[in-house]
Amino acid sequence: MRGKEAGMRARYPDVEDVVVREGVRIGYEVYEPAGPLTRGDEPTILLPSPMPLAHSRQWKAQIPILARHFRVIAVDMRGNGRSDRPVGPAAYGIEQEVADLVAVLDATGTGRVVTAGLSSGARLALELAAVHPDRVAGVVAIAPTVMVPDPGFEVVRDRYDGFERFNRHHVVADFAGFVGWFFSMCHSDPHSTKPLEDALSWSTGTTGQVLVDYFAGSQMPTAPDQARARYVAVRCPVLVVHGTEDRMAPHELGAAVAEWTGGDLVTLHGSGHMLTAREPVRINLLLCEFARSVTGRAPTPPSWTPARRRPRRALFLCSPIGLGHARRDLAIADELRKLHPDLEISWLAQHPVTELLAARGEQVHPASRWLASEAGHIESESGEHDLPAFQALRSMDEIMVANFHVLAEVAGSEHHDLWVGDEAWELDHFLHENPELKNTPYAWLTDFVGFLPMPGGGEAEALLTADYNAEMLEHVARFPRLRDRALFVGEPDDVVPELFGPGLPAIRDWTREHYEFPGYVTGFTPIDPADRAGIREELGWRSDERVCLVTAGGTGVGLPLLRRVAAALPAARRLVPELRMVVVTGPRIDPETVPPAPGLEVHGWVPDLYRRLAACDLGITHAGLTTTMELTANRRPFLYVPLRRHFEQCIHVPHRLDRYRAGRRMDFDELTPERLAAAIAAEIGREVDYRPVDPGGAVRAAVRLAELL
Repeated sequence: MRGKEAGMRARYPDVEDVVVREGVRIGYEVYEPAGPLTRGDEPTILLPSPMPLAHSRQWKAQIPILARHFRVIAVDMRGNGRSDRPVGPAAYGIEQEVADLVAVLDATGTGRVVTAGLSSGARLALELAAVHPDRVAGVVAIAPTVMVPDPGFEVVRDRYDGFERFNRHHVVADFAGFVGWFFSMCHSDPHSTKPLEDALSWSTGTTGQVLVDYFAGSQMPTAPDQARARYVAVRCPVLVVHGTEDRMAPHELGAAVAEWTGGDLVTLHGSGHMLTAREPVRINLLLCEFARSVTGRAPTPPSWTPARRRPRRALFLCSPIGLGHARRDLAIADELRKLHPDLEISWLAQHPVTELLAARGEQVHPASRWLASEAGHIESESGEHDLPAFQALRSMDEIMVANFHVLAEVAGSEHHDLWVGDEAWELDHFLHENPELKNTPYAWLTDFVGFLPMPGGGEAEALLTADYNAEMLEHVARFPRLRDRALFVGEPDDVVPELFGPGLPAIRDWTREHYEFPGYVTGFTPIDPADRAGIREELGWRSDERVCLVTAGGTGVGLPLLRRVAAALPAARRLVPELRMVVVTGPRIDPETVPPAPGLEVHGWVPDLYRRLAACDLGITHAGLTTTMELTANRRPFLYVPLRRHFEQCIHVPHRLDRYRAGRRMDFDELTPERLAAAIAAEIGREVDYRPVDPGGAVRAAVRLAELL
């Protein structure tokens, strides 16, 4: 069976089932098209897994985009995943695997398919087309491994090097060693740590003996003449995609497959073997184009407006991990409209950002419904006030690919004069990986630079964060003009002074060279202290009360903190009898999940939270930058409790707050009712000596963006 996976998937199957053929269970998933298609009219894409070292989750970066336009069937071939692991070489002959695919097609009522295969899965796709031409409308063979040199499978050696590792004795005796070598060869591209990690995880679903049976039974050709004799029989359209730096199957082999089948060859220069994982956007675009071409379903041409008639348009994409990005983006958008009154702004957004946009009457782009939930993924990765933020971003890889394709389709079907990406990681990463897809000016905003390892992550996390940072540095160095504007939301000294990693630049020095600094964007004008009494009266807060406002951002991660603080209310009221505690849960936490208590007031999401923060006597929150800076700008005392293992909340935000001399940091583990009550009593209503927050950041940012229009 498949192991437990981290985080959420970008798309879940509509059907999960097995078909039993000759006593062997073959697992499969069916994804019905989510786009505007009529059931029965759409082509079906068949995605078999390759050799038993992986299962059909290897297609995780492809399925979401394919399943928006086509019906998709993903199959765990025998030996891994939800399928059985039969014993003996005869169980793994190529004819058995072809028969398994036909059985899945029959069980799902599927006639003809476009089938794609990676590596040895490409051989299986071609075999299906050769043996059952009536069932296959076209084949996409990605890095096709349709023959291997004879490595001496039965030879006993003192040691096994290179391809000699394809040996019965070595695989059984040192399965982990074989797997590590094999996947390091497959994932030879730089910055492939996450795909390699996935592959190693998937390999735990099988055994060395299963792999030996597969090698012995698969009858893989060892000479070109043997392979050619098989695949000249393929008569359907074939597309071969192969990288020139493939260490497992040489590019020449892919070229030969294209020649034997009369197919087309697409060469990815400089790419390795696992193209579906390392070059997902390019592979996905090729798959969609090929499927449409062989099934006669060309995309509907978008409408076209002459340039002289086109309105001025901007598309905003802001991270949905909290509401702070949207708050500042709305402030910038307001200033941008003052500079360009004719500007139309739409938002490619998801919950909880859509809550804030709806309250403001903003236009949410209809394609937003196709976005996979990033906030939901982050919540699924969290624990008791714990969020390994860097690892959560890594495990969001398939969601990021899926959401980038939504943007790419919007960009390809309508014009915009400006894209604004506020920590829209998928947009920035995949634009740098596929710069030809950029067709309009693009501005990137962020309030921190640099992934940083947490002490508990050890050497492994330190290496991974450095690798991710190095890739970003290489992106910017190679394509320095891809970001037409790079704005750091803050001042140069708000950037941490740490290194990106061993041998890499200092983060602050590099950021000074590559970003502009409009200052912090509050999203509001700090209130005059004289207005505080009026706001309190409006909210029903009496002048003789001490109000403690507790909030934990726009995601569901903050619930443990809300509960912990609420549990301290009785002890706090013994020290501060006039205490009133107000909890604001935000848009993704049900207020009913906070246990009631005397003197406790609980609200859901409120669109004007900043006014309540400005009027309170004490704030308590985690270390989200927006809430803490709103409290700082309004000169309110506050306690902040960084999420454990959250590098931004534990390092970047405290660095900035220290500069402003703002807030008192506490650790979640020390929040006993007594300690928290004592901290509340010490801080509530205290006069503060914060550095002032310049309110002009939104204006300055808008001016820099307006220059791109």
